[in-house]
Amino acid sequence: MPPIHEHFMRLALQQAQQAEMEKEVPVGAIIVCQDRVVAAAYNQREQLKDPTAHAEMIAITQAAESLGDWRLENCTLYVTLEPCPMCAGAIVQARIPFVVYGATDGKAGAVDSLFHLLGDERLNHSAEVTSGVLADQCGKILTDFFKRQRSFGKK
Repeated sequence: MPPIHEHFMRLALQQAQQAEMEKEVPVGAIIVCQDRVVAAAYNQREQLKDPTAHAEMIAITQAAESLGDWRLENCTLYVTLEPCPMCAGAIVQARIPFVVYGATDGKAGAVDSLFHLLGDERLNHSAEVTSGVLADQCGKILTDFFKRQRSFGKK
């Protein structure tokens, strides 16, 4: 595993920790363009009352604004959890060529687990995927969060 992937995934984990502190599902995302972070985000669905406010969606919007282009063709997305169908669709639309994620998502993963959207040749764009980067840490923050939620009687 290239050390650079671990470095940027640690930054994504910091974003996930921020989400956790704000009682959001702890998922974080970083977008890097030419070794420079152009976006950093975490889930904000509860705060924004917006079902689309996933870390990846917010990061894609930030990166497009930062770079002045909706085409993120020279970027890499680092995210702590395998993207869902909505986020995978946004990755395709943004033309992000590289995606690196930590933990798999057996309930909603659209990259490797349930669907394979980023490698589907029927779509107009595909992305090279690296999975499992710091998977244990990325999974643990989610597992611990949901255990606490269940102990408080929340979903």
